[in-house]
Amino acid sequence: MATIIRMPSVLAGSEEAAIASWLVTPGQTVAVGDPLAEIETEKAVVEYNSEDAGVVGRVLLEPGEAGEIGAPIAVLISEGETDADIDAALGQAPAAAVTGPDSAPDATERDPDGGTPVVEAESLEAAAEEAAPAAPSMPAAASPASEEAPQGDSARLFVSPIARKLAKERGLDPAAITGTGPGGRIVRRDVEDAVVPAGVASGAVPSAAAPAAASAPAAERASVAPETTSPDGVELVPHTAMRKAIARRLTESKSTVPHFYLTAECRVDELLALRARVNETSSVRVSVNDFVLKAVAAAFQAVPEANVTWSDEGMRVHPSVDIAVAVATDGGLVTPVVRGVDARSLSSVSTAVADLAGRAKAKKLKQSELEGGSFSVSNLGMYGTLEFAAILNPPHSGILAVGAATPQPVVVDGELAVATVMRCTLSVDHRAVDGALAARWLAAFQQAVENPLSILV
Repeated sequence: MATIIRMPSVLAGSEEAAIASWLVTPGQTVAVGDPLAEIETEKAVVEYNSEDAGVVGRVLLEPGEAGEIGAPIAVLISEGETDADIDAALGQAPAAAVTGPDSAPDATERDPDGGTPVVEAESLEAAAEEAAPAAPSMPAAASPASEEAPQGDSARLFVSPIARKLAKERGLDPAAITGTGPGGRIVRRDVEDAVVPAGVASGAVPSAAAPAAASAPAAERASVAPETTSPDGVELVPHTAMRKAIARRLTESKSTVPHFYLTAECRVDELLALRARVNETSSVRVSVNDFVLKAVAAAFQAVPEANVTWSDEGMRVHPSVDIAVAVATDGGLVTPVVRGVDARSLSSVSTAVADLAGRAKAKKLKQSELEGGSFSVSNLGMYGTLEFAAILNPPHSGILAVGAATPQPVVVDGELAVATVMRCTLSVDHRAVDGALAARWLAAFQQAVENPLSILV
């Protein structure tokens, strides 16, 4: 029996994902555990392995197309099964079972992102709730009663749910957009390339008499700059999935997690001198941030009761020090986790951070590398920022904001001197960690930074 492969939930909280690339082709035999596709989420590209064995009968989304979590993306078949078995698995009724040839939906009458079919037969709509597209082919002639058919035209209009939603948000008429997807379907990229009609507010749906420019070919539209929505020339750029995820998570963190903040000024002259000596002799170059991560681990070893995170069921006590490191990418901020920092050498930490940062920028992180940990580190000192306070990264109970190391006047044994000082601000989840405990942890961190040899022992 044909088996439907559905879009996996590879990132917690995601509502949709996209096919970055297929690692199989129709007709190829796959076993359990074989890689099927690379799935692009809001923050990473994750390799998805097959949970069933069989032959790839049909892929339902082209590379670059997105679908909702749980929507069909491919179909596996057994030996001897045909397209009719695939259609049956997708909930499509065979043509012989439907009265009238025009009312029988073929494989192309399915939305490319797993949405409802474009025909109106109630008996087929219920079955098509779980359906997805089949192999590309030319769409059949539409019934005049189809609600997707533009006025004065008998051709059906094939629009993915994501494209339809985006068109509505931009105030575009889908009937005025040329589809470049399989069988002429309108997909997300077509809407993104379309020109927003002048004078149409975002979210308003224009009438069928949309400007002719909106019906230009996709290649021609792509060369036209998007129209501004305000007289001062401000351009509206749609949010990416990653930016939406960042906004959602940080808004939730700032509005639901009780933050409080502590700041310490750490003298780092000895740390900078030790770093210079290490880099003179080691094949692995270490950064100030690598020392900071090791100092964070040392602080948790000195104050282990702070290595906790809040949950509604109880306090989660973490046995090792797993630290998320904030990495800036073109699409936004990601926080891959370095595991077991307390048990790693300084060079091992440096190698791990460099590897994670490189793959984060290439969107090649694994899902497991974005989960877990109890603490985060965000370093803006390299940009010259003296001091800042970071927003907690749920479910972590703390995040350390690291500023630039700069020469400042200090008092040493009652006399004025100059030292290199680095300001670090600790943001804390007050549900999990109280003020006195956070102060003890920050003092232990400062002690480790100012005595960097203790980090290497």
